[in-house]
Amino acid sequence: MNKRSKKKDLKEKAKKETVEWVKALIYAVVAVVIIRLFVFQTMMVPTESMFPTIVPKDRLFVETITYQAREPEHGEIVVFWTPFVDKEAQKMLRPFDHFMNAFSPKEFDGHVMYVKRLVGQPGDEIELVRTEGNNGYSVLVNGETPDKLAGIEYSKAGIFTDPQFYRKMAYPDEYPGLSAQQEKFFEYYNSALDYRSAYKRVYDSMAVSEYAWYDEERDHVKLKVPDNCYFFMGDNSNHSFDSRYFGFVPEKNIVGGPLLIFWPFNHFGTVNSDLPADTEEP
Repeated sequence: MNKRSKKKDLKEKAKKETVEWVKALIYAVVAVVIIRLFVFQTMMVPTESMFPTIVPKDRLFVETITYQAREPEHGEIVVFWTPFVDKEAQKMLRPFDHFMNAFSPKEFDGHVMYVKRLVGQPGDEIELVRTEGNNGYSVLVNGETPDKLAGIEYSKAGIFTDPQFYRKMAYPDEYPGLSAQQEKFFEYYNSALDYRSAYKRVYDSMAVSEYAWYDEERDHVKLKVPDNCYFFMGDNSNHSFDSRYFGFVPEKNIVGGPLLIFWPFNHFGTVNSDLPADTEEP
């Protein structure tokens, strides 16, 4: 075989190998897209609201099939799309996150995924009561604390301090008597989130008294979860931006349940929805 023929054969071999690599890459991308669309979602956890079970910057595989077959139960850890555009959390996403989110429903463009524990299902009445001997509050759902929520102490904040809280969050300019701390809080979150638009979608058809009221006999605020909505709170209550502040999450926003922490490698492992032995605040 002369040099010219040998060189030609090498070129043909390189060309075939290149084609095979391109095919393999295409097959891999197609497989990822199919799995992403029908089985798994991925998310990056932006906050410490579920510490120590899940820590900030953990990346999760989220299984999306279970909650298509049944309703999430009290105490389960659930991943959901925020009802609002979250501009601050969007800044934390990386190219991988944007690529995976590109296959999500268009109605959630600009939204991000949160992971919290389910506290209230549609129709549930929710209240926080002082826990004897502890600093925090226990949650009552229809008068009882669900088993999977029994070990968590919550802080009384947001809607549990004021039945008008969600309205004030959306329209702080309507309430000139706000304290300086409240004004600062609402100013920040109305710049970080497109909350008013979300409020209009979820609450415009409801009177405040339909979902939140002050129970004078019990001396605290009680809530009722509207139809087709859920109420979530984070285990790390003092460091969780959750339904106490932004309100109910529509059923259509539910993504699934966290299955596996795949990054960083030193956190690799399954996500246990049971309460950790030590639930004290960090």
